[in-house]
Amino acid sequence: AHGFECLTDKCTLLYICDENYIEDGFNLTGLSSHVPYFKYAVDMILDTELADRLSEDLLEMVESDAEILYGLIHARYILTNRGLHAMLDKYRKAQFGRCSRVYCSGQPCVPVGLSDSSNKEAVKLYCPRCEDIYTPKLSRHENIDGAFFGTTFAHLFFLTFPELKVDQTQHQYIPRIFGFKVNEDAYKESLIARRNLQKIERERKSNKWSVLRARK
Repeated sequence: AHGFECLTDKCTLLYICDENYIEDGFNLTGLSSHVPYFKYAVDMILDTELADRLSEDLLEMVESDAEILYGLIHARYILTNRGLHAMLDKYRKAQFGRCSRVYCSGQPCVPVGLSDSSNKEAVKLYCPRCEDIYTPKLSRHENIDGAFFGTTFAHLFFLTFPELKVDQTQHQYIPRIFGFKVNEDAYKESLIARRNLQKIERERKSNKWSVLRARK
C-alpha cells in the first residue's frame, strides 16, 4: 500500500500495520482531527482508489497527511498484542539499533517518543540497560516523528516481555588525572579560580591604561 511504502521503506524502525486494523474505524477514533484530509489519507494508506481526481498540489498534501496518519496509527498498533510481538522480532534482530554507551556493551534498544503529539520531537532510542535515551545513528531516522511510537510503547514492551529487561548497569565512567579520581567539586573550584584570574587581569589592564592617560 502507498502509505506503507512512504514510511516503512525509509525507516526500519516502523512495522507494516495489519490492514484489517486500519480498516476498523474504531481503531482510528480521534485521529481525524490530526490531519485535514483524513478520508483521502486513509484511502491512500489502504491503496484504495481515491474517489475524486486531485490536483498535484492537493495530492502532495494528502501524501503528507497519509504519512502522519500512518505514523499515528502505527503508534496505536504497536501497543496491541500482535504489534508488540511484531516489534519483538525486530528487537531480537537489533533492527532498532544498539546503545552507543560504552558500558552498555551494544545493548539493543527500542524506539521511543518524547511526545504523543506529532511534530514535537524526532524519535529517540531507549536503552533498557542504562535506562536513558539516545538519538538514532542512521540519518534517515532523524526526521521520523517520535509520535509514531509514542511515550508508552518502549516501557509496555518490557513489561510485556520482562525477561528482556536486563539489569541496569552499575558501571560508571570515572574521570581521572594521572590516575587520581577528579573530585566532583574540582571543576567548580577551577572555574572560580579562572574567573578570579580574569578579573585580576582586567583590573591590571584597566590600571595600566589609567596610568598612561594620566601621563598624557
